[in-house]
Amino acid sequence: MVRHSHVNPAQIAAIPVFIVAVAATWLLARASRRRGAGLMRLLLIVQFVLLASILIFSVIAKPSADPHGWVGFIAAMLAVSAMACQFALLRLTLPVAPSTAVMTGNLTNAVLSAMDAKSQTAPLLAGDSERLRGSLHLLVGFFVGCVLAAAALAWMGEWAWVFPAALAGVAVALP
Repeated sequence: MVRHSHVNPAQIAAIPVFIVAVAATWLLARASRRRGAGLMRLLLIVQFVLLASILIFSVIAKPSADPHGWVGFIAAMLAVSAMACQFALLRLTLPVAPSTAVMTGNLTNAVLSAMDAKSQTAPLLAGDSERLRGSLHLLVGFFVGCVLAAAALAWMGEWAWVFPAALAGVAVALP
């Protein structure tokens, strides 16, 4: 925008849409009057519906053919909404769970904890071995997810959305 070059409208709308989707998730949670597992199940269903919508929309409309057009915009906003629902779901139903959305923070925790663990002096941070284990699980999961997503996109194109939709469906089906 500063250089007057073309800006993808999805880049501008992503944060406001994320905010609205988180707020909508909160409103749905409040209106449902559910807590715990009941609320988690409801929000997993919403996330599944959003991911299945992206899959169906992407297979039919092919947003990758024009990622800066309206079809790409709609697909991106559906994806942003699904992501917002997932993060709200975690905060509303598992508030003590570590965030999977802050990879730089998780990487920083892992490095600091590893440095403390290898140091011959007293650690700078308490609980470094537990923090290291937790951060490493998140980082490995994030890395593996990125590699698998890139491979699926390269191999399957728009059909790559079948994996997150299927995983969300499995999460809904679990007791």
